[in-house]
Amino acid sequence: MRRFWLLFSQTVTIALALYFVTATLKPEWLGRATHVGTSIGGVSLLEATSNNSSSTITPAAGSLAAAAKKASAAVVSINTSKIQRANPKRSDPWFQFFFGGKQGDAPQESDQQDQMGLGSGVIVSSDGYILTNNHVVEGADEIEVILNDSRRAIAKVIGTDPESDLAVLKITLDKLPVIVLGNSDQALVGDTVLAIGNPFGVGQTVTSGIVSALGRSHLGINTFENFIQTDAAINPGNSGGALVDANGNLLGINTAIYSRSGGSLGIGFAIPVSLAKQVLQDIVKDGAVTRAWIGVEPQDLTPEIAEALKIKPLGTTSDAAGVVITGVMQGGPADKAGIKAGDILISVASKNVGNTVQAIAAIAGQKPNVPITMQLVRNGKTIDLNVTPGTRPKPKVKR
Repeated sequence: MRRFWLLFSQTVTIALALYFVTATLKPEWLGRATHVGTSIGGVSLLEATSNNSSSTITPAAGSLAAAAKKASAAVVSINTSKIQRANPKRSDPWFQFFFGGKQGDAPQESDQQDQMGLGSGVIVSSDGYILTNNHVVEGADEIEVILNDSRRAIAKVIGTDPESDLAVLKITLDKLPVIVLGNSDQALVGDTVLAIGNPFGVGQTVTSGIVSALGRSHLGINTFENFIQTDAAINPGNSGGALVDANGNLLGINTAIYSRSGGSLGIGFAIPVSLAKQVLQDIVKDGAVTRAWIGVEPQDLTPEIAEALKIKPLGTTSDAAGVVITGVMQGGPADKAGIKAGDILISVASKNVGNTVQAIAAIAGQKPNVPITMQLVRNGKTIDLNVTPGTRPKPKVKR
C-alpha cells in the first residue's frame, strides 16, 4: 500500500509540473490565449474574424493591430525611374575640350543611367485607382507599383494636381484591396493615428502617433495647404502613403516632414482625405482639377492692420477675422463685380473666411462661370456682391 501511494504521488507531481510548464510556455496547447481583450473596431466593408481558433492569438486590449492590418493591404510601394539621356553636345569638340572625352567618342552607358525614386500610394478603388503625391511621380518615365501581397504592376498616370501635390495612378489587377475613406473633417487633436508607407525602401512600415494639429498652412509646401500635423514617424519613402485613424480608415495622404537631418523629428504633414477625394473625383472625371479664381491679392486681417485701417474687429473673438483685398486685377472677375482694394472679404458663398488660406480655398472650390455671393465690409458697412469666378490659371512649371 505504501509503495502504491508513493508511485501515485510521484505521478501527480510530474503531471502538475508538466501542466505548469505547458501553461507558461505554450498556453495555446491548453486552449488559452496569451492576451485577453477586444480587437480594435472595424467597418462593414471589411469582415472581422468572429471566432478565434485555439491557435489564434487575440490582440491585447488597446492594440492597433486590427487597424494596421485593415489598412496595410491597400498601401502600396511605388518605384519610379527616369531615363538620364546623354548630353546632345557630347560629340562637340569644344564640349569635349572643356568637359573631357575624345572627339568621336560614342555616348557611354553611364550617360544614360536611370534615376530611381521611391514612394508610397494608397489604393482607393477596386478599379485600380491609386492616390499618391505628385512629387513622387513627377517626371517619371516608368512607374512600378508593388502591392503588399508582392504583386507588381506598371501604373499609368491619370492626372496630377501640383497645387495640392496629389496625383492619381491606375493599375490593372484583379481582386485589389481597397482602403476605407474616413472623415478628416471630424478628426480631433489628440486622436490616435497610424502612418503606413515604405520609408527608405526598407519595406512597408507602420508607425503610430496622434494628431498634433489641424489646418496647418503658410508652410510654403503647396498652394493649397490645410495639413493634418502628426508625430507618427514619417520618413523619405513615406510620401504618398496613408495616415489612418484607429479604425484603419484613411484620414490623409502623407506628404512632407519638418526635418533638419532628413529623418523624422516628430513633425509630419498629411493632406486631408476630404481634399484628396475632391481632387480624385475631378481627375477621374475630367483628367484635371479645375478651380475658380477672381483675380485679387488677399492678406490676413490682423489686429494691427485692423487698427491701422480703423476697422473694428469682426466676429466674436478679439482677433480680427476676414481678409483684406490689397489688390484687384484690372478686368478680372472681382474688378467686374465691383470689388475694390481695401475691401474686407468675410464670406464666400455663405461660408465665412477668417484668413487668406480659407479665402483662397473657398473661392477655388467654386465652379467657374457660376455666379456666387461674396460678403464684404467697405467703409464700416457690410455689402453683398455677385461675382462670377473665372477659371484659375495653371501654375507655372518650375524649371
